Amino acid sequence: MKKLLLPFVALLFARTATAQLTDTFADGNFTQNPAWTGDAASFQVNAALQLQTNGPATTGTELQLVTPCTATIGTTWEFWANLKLTTSSGNYADVWLMADQPDLKATGTKGYFVRLGGTPDEIALFRKDATGSPVYVINGQDATLSSTNNNLVRVRVTRSTAGLWTLERDLTGNTTYVSEGSATDATHQRSAYFGVYCTYSSTNSRAFYFDDFRVTDATAPLLLQAGASSARQLDLTFNEAVAAAQPGASYRLSTGSPAVTAAARDVQDPTVVHLTLVADLPLGSLTVEARKVADAFGNVAAGPLTATFQNNGFAVPPTFNQLLITEILADETPVVGLPASEFIEIHNPSATAVVDLAGVRLLKPGSTSNPAVFPAGAVLLPGGYAVVCGSTRPALFAAYGKVFGLTNFPSLSNAADQLVLRGKDGRTLFEVSYSDTWYRDARKKDGGWTLEMLDTANPCAGADNWKASEDASGGTPGRANSVRTPNPDRTAPALLRALALSPTTVRLYFGEKLDSLAAANVALYTISPTAGILRAAPVGPDFRLVDLTLAAPLTANQPLTVTTQRAVDCAGNASGPATSATFALPVSVVAGDVVINEILFNPRTGGVDFVEVVNRSGKFLDLQGWQLGNQRPDNSVDAEPISSGPVLLPPGGLLAFTTHPDIVQQQYPNSTDVAHLLQLPALPTFPDDAGTVVLFDSRGQVLDKYAYAATQHLKLLDNAEGVSLERIRAAGPSEVGNFHSAAGSVGYATPGRPNSQQQPDVNGTGVLTLEPEIFTPDDDGQQDFTTLAYQLDQPGYAGSVTIYDAQGRLARRLVRNETLATQGTWQWDGLTDRGQKASVGYYILHVELLRPSNGQKREYRKTVVVGARQ
Repeated sequence: MKKLLLPFVALLFARTATAQLTDTFADGNFTQNPAWTGDAASFQVNAALQLQTNGPATTGTELQLVTPCTATIGTTWEFWANLKLTTSSGNYADVWLMADQPDLKATGTKGYFVRLGGTPDEIALFRKDATGSPVYVINGQDATLSSTNNNLVRVRVTRSTAGLWTLERDLTGNTTYVSEGSATDATHQRSAYFGVYCTYSSTNSRAFYFDDFRVTDATAPLLLQAGASSARQLDLTFNEAVAAAQPGASYRLSTGSPAVTAAARDVQDPTVVHLTLVADLPLGSLTVEARKVADAFGNVAAGPLTATFQNNGFAVPPTFNQLLITEILADETPVVGLPASEFIEIHNPSATAVVDLAGVRLLKPGSTSNPAVFPAGAVLLPGGYAVVCGSTRPALFAAYGKVFGLTNFPSLSNAADQLVLRGKDGRTLFEVSYSDTWYRDARKKDGGWTLEMLDTANPCAGADNWKASEDASGGTPGRANSVRTPNPDRTAPALLRALALSPTTVRLYFGEKLDSLAAANVALYTISPTAGILRAAPVGPDFRLVDLTLAAPLTANQPLTVTTQRAVDCAGNASGPATSATFALPVSVVAGDVVINEILFNPRTGGVDFVEVVNRSGKFLDLQGWQLGNQRPDNSVDAEPISSGPVLLPPGGLLAFTTHPDIVQQQYPNSTDVAHLLQLPALPTFPDDAGTVVLFDSRGQVLDKYAYAATQHLKLLDNAEGVSLERIRAAGPSEVGNFHSAAGSVGYATPGRPNSQQQPDVNGTGVLTLEPEIFTPDDDGQQDFTTLAYQLDQPGYAGSVTIYDAQGRLARRLVRNETLATQGTWQWDGLTDRGQKASVGYYILHVELLRPSNGQKREYRKTVVVGARQ
């Protein structure tokens, strides 16, 4: 079939173009003319001069070969294949028409491929993005490849200059093609490789055959747009790569415009041609004309090709992320080498556009001060950097290049702050909320060093794209950062939580900045049970929030689920599967609904305190206006607000409050749930020795309080720094007997996660209940102590608990004549009266209950075993 087809194909295309890629394997190899690379040892050219798999006979094997190919638009791809097997989810082939990298197995490879086989036994065209699973462009008919041992097919795929794809096939291997369908998709415009990918089960290692690969660009280039990047440079963009050699005589401008002296293809982007002009461009509407422009494959557009553009001057106002803050000196002392003055550095990341800074505002959201405004005539050249400082400080930075001294330059907080650049039209251009933890260096955090952005191509990122300068002077104002390195954002945005702000407004919280235009699409969101959505409004300046306006008011405390489809972050990453969050319109809280669940009051060196609460009610609650306090010995309270805005706490929900969630996460990386950490501007002062944590609602009502002390920690601990006290039973009282040191096996704290020492609430019957009856006091978070619960018929009892070993020797006087409520608990942590760990063995708990009013006395004995793990 090959010998009959190729002359026909050659005749068909001889008049239009030279093929971008042709390989019939007639030379008996795949290592040259063209050269294929990849799993070369697992392929062969067989006696029939066909490419055949010859890999290991192992189920799940994946093989690939690729060869360079840049054709993308106005292109035809053809190939012959025979899969001598039964296709399935584990036995199929992908022929990649376009791939942006040579590893077809990598999850981040982008492009288009034809799948032969798979579960539907189909021939289909797929698109692969940087994240997520492949998606159909053309879904072929199922059961097309239905043979158990001879799935023969010739495939032809075309893509028009308008992005229209057509998929055809001939199941006899000839050229009488039948259409599988057409579809428009213009997602990916670049390609570097063509290739084949095969996966199979053990019996099919030699069952894939390929031949007659041909990729042909038969279409002349089209001129898409033109624009001035400087007074004497015009940039033309074509729909595909053009020839490397670009004669200036091929281009001219409108009558009366300056002549073109030179034309050059862009080094990085072969679809762009830069025209150099003999004089400055005039203002107004201009037309550029191109004749006899060839693409990279020899197709010539006789022309004329024209594009009209508006020249409004050399500099252009910046749009979102076209003006960046790339360096910050918030703490100028002690001086390392830079001037003793706060500053920021701005950067124009464009390679061609001059940015017009006139009217751009620098501000701190929430500040009462007027913003700093750039003056008329201020510009920043393509790729340029500039220092921005106070109006009296430019002379200090004169040696660093361009400097803007602005009136009302904001005071930069050392610990943390938010800075925003806004265009003169009020739109957000750039936002950054920095923290001193971004330095990643305790020494540099103390002052004199700048924070620098790592990757200016990833401006939406936060802490992971900034660090302390590595320049010996302390920073690099006015030039490229010392820490610059590629740091792309490949993470899709996640929906963290949702909250009803009112009966008709629901706020969504995302884990990173969103594309504000995409996020405003109402069709991305659904609420079930059914609730109509009228409007979606992203909330600036960082666009991590989206407010949904509902068509009808919500019912209080009714759980609902909001789902978002394909949320897009400001770096262009789109979430794949739908993500959802549960919420409800909150109701009023009463004392005891929310209780103190965990407290870290004596942190490690460099650490911070945190307090965790748990909602043990069946209500959805809003923490807006609540306060957290420490009650002093004189009963006065040092209190701090939890949140001035709404914060939802669902039934059973946990929230840990701290001033630095990032530090908490760093110190407890394996036992922290960052989704349940809430940053507070300040926490009350919790002494290291003892204090009382108090939780207030928005009306000042005490919801819960707990009196902690360092002496409550497990006596076996060598050092209690960084060890939290955890609540044992959610429904139990906020008393000493219901708290225990967090287990060492989880890192000694569980902020935002269920407690390591939690036990089920006591539900036993009778006077005394012991649980567990065998425990291992080794601080591993599993049965570290035993709990003795009592339930009395009436008040007025006093109780004593004495523990003896199996020989009757006194081990511990646990309780002495304690006045008892009608129910409560005691816990034994396995320590003796000497503070030593009790030996492994049986122990008797002797319980005495006395009613002083009538002398009535009861005695009980419970047996418990102190064990040890092997």
